[in-house]
Amino acid sequence: MKRLLILALFALPLFAQQQPAPPNITIAQKLNTRIPLDLQFRDETGKVVRLREYFNHGRPVLLNFVYYRCPMLCPMVLEGTTESLTHLKFDIGKEFDVLTVSIDPRDKASTAAEKKETYIRHYGRLDAARGWHFLTAHETSIKKLTEAVGFQYTYDSRTDQFAHGAALLVLTPDGRTSRYFYGFEFKPRDLRMAIVEASEGKIGTPIDQFLLLCFHYDATTGKYSRNAMMFARAGGVGTLLALGGFIFVMFRKERTTK
Repeated sequence: MKRLLILALFALPLFAQQQPAPPNITIAQKLNTRIPLDLQFRDETGKVVRLREYFNHGRPVLLNFVYYRCPMLCPMVLEGTTESLTHLKFDIGKEFDVLTVSIDPRDKASTAAEKKETYIRHYGRLDAARGWHFLTAHETSIKKLTEAVGFQYTYDSRTDQFAHGAALLVLTPDGRTSRYFYGFEFKPRDLRMAIVEASEGKIGTPIDQFLLLCFHYDATTGKYSRNAMMFARAGGVGTLLALGGFIFVMFRKERTTK
């Protein structure tokens, strides 16, 4: 039943309210755009912070937009994001950070704190609290940030809800947009590769670097797909190495038997 519900939701535009969506609600990818780091927000403790406090620490940052009293889509976004992150060996606060930003200027820090406690508990790694931040802000800061990354939304006074899409953004350590993933379920492999890529190879393993050669990011789908040419070349190189190793072993064996 849960799977059917998810499929049904994907068959329609991802909007928070049950009504026809305004035609201008999209998520336009603005890759390699630096976000305005001087914007002011409040964290879940009520402290006034600037976005730059979460950057330039050598770690990529994941960014998503919700509003904390959302009745349907936002909880699914947060649940799906958290579930995907639990499957990563990378830890929030160590290899990367997460910013969850409310698009509702009426949301309070106290509500943000409740959400943070819920999803940190779901994530299951309590040290992650230092790296996952739930932010609120004045409408001006919200608008400037969402416009910078191409995330559009609108408020419907009739339903007192926001119409918006669902996406998870990957930002570089210096605050540039690197990757966009749509929806609320994300492949751990894709997230890992995006985090490694955004870190410019500062984290990850040689295997991660190999996978980045064999897969490429498709901006139209927001996913990594297999790069057939590179995969074929990598396979060819692997075959040559294996054949060379076999010949070397056989040559050594032949010499020792003489």
